[in-house]
Parts: sequence; structure tokens; C-alpha cells
Amino acid sequence: MHSPAPYTSVAKSDSRCADFSAMAERELSAFFQAVTRLFGPQQAELSAEEWLRDLIEFDHLPASASELRSLTAKVSARLDSRVTASQSLIEFTNA
Repeated sequence: MHSPAPYTSVAKSDSRCADFSAMAERELSAFFQAVTRLFGPQQAELSAEEWLRDLIEFDHLPASASELRSLTAKVSARLDSRVTASQSLIEFTNA
């Protein structure tokens, strides 16, 4: 006869989910605030949407703050490309 699978308490599972949610919320909030200060609310909203979209595309929930920071770094690189392209366009049209 097979032994039953070990019991994982729902409270423990809920605790991990709550910890992840709090960690992700802090990371996104800090990123959003920084982008708002540096580039304005429009870029912050675009970047937050990208951040959330990328989070949804993960194969698994990020297990650590460093994985979330890696996500933030990828979105930041796209923000840099977007802002640089926009500035180049403005300089070109003003030349």
C-alpha cells in the first residue's frame, strides 16, 4: 500500500503566497516611484504594465527578491531604449 502524500498545510502555502505578494508589491512600487520621478507618470505606467506582463509570463513564481530584481532590470532596459529613442526623435525633429 502506498503511503499518503505528506500534508502541506494551507496556512503554510498561504503564507508563502502572501510573502511573495508582499515582495512583488514592494519591488513594483519602488520601480514605479523611481520611474515616475525620473521620467514621469506616463513612462511609469507603461513600465509597470510591462513589469506585470513579464511577471505573468514567468514559468514559475519568482522565488526570491533577486529574481524580481532581474525582472525589474529587464523592464528598465526596455524603458531606457524607449526613452533614448524618444529623445533621439525629438533631437532629430528639432535639428
